[in-house]
Amino acid sequence: MPTLRTVRVTRYVTPLREGGSLPAIVDADDEGMYVVKFRGAGQGTRALVAELVSGEIARAIGLPVPELVFAELDRDLSRTEPDPEIHQLIYDSAGLNIAVDYLPGSVSFDPAVHRIDGELASRIVWFDALVTNVDRTARNTNMLVWHRKPWLIDHGATLYFHHATGWEHEPTRARQGFPLVRDHVLLRAADRIAAVDEPLARAITPGLIDGVLAAVPDAWLTGESSPAELRAAYARYFQSRLEAPRPFLAEALDAR
Repeated sequence: MPTLRTVRVTRYVTPLREGGSLPAIVDADDEGMYVVKFRGAGQGTRALVAELVSGEIARAIGLPVPELVFAELDRDLSRTEPDPEIHQLIYDSAGLNIAVDYLPGSVSFDPAVHRIDGELASRIVWFDALVTNVDRTARNTNMLVWHRKPWLIDHGATLYFHHATGWEHEPTRARQGFPLVRDHVLLRAADRIAAVDEPLARAITPGLIDGVLAAVPDAWLTGESSPAELRAAYARYFQSRLEAPRPFLAEALDAR
């Protein structure tokens, strides 16, 4: 069961304008630095749900993901921010947000420079196909290299199905493929996708899924259904998506 720590943001340091949702580097009361994703950004709390759920599932199956924490944000921090866009973002994001450990000195993964072994590449491609990650392309790898090791970041664009109204009442979504896997930055290196499929699918147990979903705050689970109903719908989605034969597996193999 994942247990996310909660830190309190003490200082807004700088925005990361590479992302459309204006994540930012902040200081926290544990003397750490984090990259915060704001609940007041354009995609709202569903992006935070995706960040938490996909990030913690990735960690549970052994993929390198920096620590995720809840970041408590005080509305008063907006008072000293001169940029009106950032001021409004901080003001609208008061309360619980999500943040990832800041990796000082890290560099963006460059497929022309950095190499990843076939097994790890295969596990990452398989995972991204499972969670429908549209943001692991050569143009936007959402991977960092830190201490010569790759780290996966920014999973807010995964689980894009949940942005559709009434998705929880459409069980067929889980059995859809993921054609965008053809654009995955690691697809060429992922030469063991078939071999890693069964071990990874077995590792994502119903208990693991329920534990990750239990960590999602009720306030982030918004819509026509209750938080409990939405958690159950996410659980059904993953359980159905993991049932063999897995359409996303065949699609990844065909893309290679």
